[in-house]
Amino acid sequence: MNAENSRPPLPPFDYESAIKKVRLAEDGWNSRDPGKVALAYTVDSVWRNRAEFATGRGEIIAFLTRKWAKELDYRLIKELWAFNGDRIAVRFAYEWHDDSGNWFRSYGNENWEFAPDGLMAHRFACINDLPIRESERKYHWSLGRRPDDHPGLSDLGL
Repeated sequence: MNAENSRPPLPPFDYESAIKKVRLAEDGWNSRDPGKVALAYTVDSVWRNRAEFATGRGEIIAFLTRKWAKELDYRLIKELWAFNGDRIAVRFAYEWHDDSGNWFRSYGNENWEFAPDGLMAHRFACINDLPIRESERKYHWSLGRRPDDHPGLSDLGL
C-alpha cells in the first residue's frame, strides 16, 4: 500500500474510525463534485445503486453527474449502522427537488467494503424516494457540508 494514495481512516475499523469514515463520505457527497467523490473509490470499484450498476471511476463520475443534474439542491445525512473489519453499513436520507420544484426525501442503506488503502472497493445501495411538501423539509443548511451542530438522522426522527 502506498501511503501517498491511502484514504484514512483505514481498515480494520473501530467505532471511532467507522464514524469518521461515514462523515467523510457524507461530506464528499454533499460537495456534489463527481470527480472529487470518485477519488474515494478504487479505480475498479463496483457499485449497485438502485437498479443501476457502475464499475470504475469513469462510470462513477458519469453516474454522479447524471444524479446531481436531476436531484437539485441535494443535501445528505449518513449514519453508521454497523461495521466489522473492512466493511461498514450505513443508513442515510437525502432531500432534493426536481426541475419542476417537486421535493423528495430519499431513504436508503448502503453496504461498503474497503481496500487496505481505505478506498471503497464495493458499494451496494438500496434507495426509496418519498415525495414531500417543501414545508416538510428538515435539511435547511447552505449547500455543501452539513454543519457539525445540525441534527443527524436519529435526532430528526428519521
